[in-house]
Amino acid sequence: MLNLLEDTIDTPLGPLWVICDEQFRLRAVEWDQHSDRMEQLLNIHYRTEGYQRITAKNPGGLSDKLAEYFAGNLSIIDTLETATAGTPFQREVWQALRTIPCGQVMHYGQLAEKLGRPGAARAVGAANGSNPVSIVVPCHRVIGRNGTMTGYAGGVQRKEWLLRHEGYLLL
Repeated sequence: MLNLLEDTIDTPLGPLWVICDEQFRLRAVEWDQHSDRMEQLLNIHYRTEGYQRITAKNPGGLSDKLAEYFAGNLSIIDTLETATAGTPFQREVWQALRTIPCGQVMHYGQLAEKLGRPGAARAVGAANGSNPVSIVVPCHRVIGRNGTMTGYAGGVQRKEWLLRHEGYLLL
């Protein structure tokens, strides 16, 4: 049985769930407004082995570290360890997302090319949309080819806010 420690933090964009394992590796980070999506992803990835959610205050200091990100310490998210389940392709995409520097963006086709999979922009987009650890695995840094704010599970307004917060200038 997998024990998942959970907490919520207040952010300028609303309450945020922080869920980690007992080694304090993030398993999920999701907006409270979309907790049904988080629950669905947890069930997809961990139902077979079984899991239980346990309320914990600031597990491993993760809640404070995510609050620091919102307070302006943008590089703090680069120090947070994740342990995401998913297909090998999804995990490859999620790892590549973490290489996009703060304040920069990439479009889906560029990310596919970076992975050595030109033409796989839609598959990259699907993996991006299944990311269970938003913000830390910065799926918000991927935009449409023409610069549009496309597909962010937390909502386009949050995506725009996060990009501005990180110093990316939106036109």
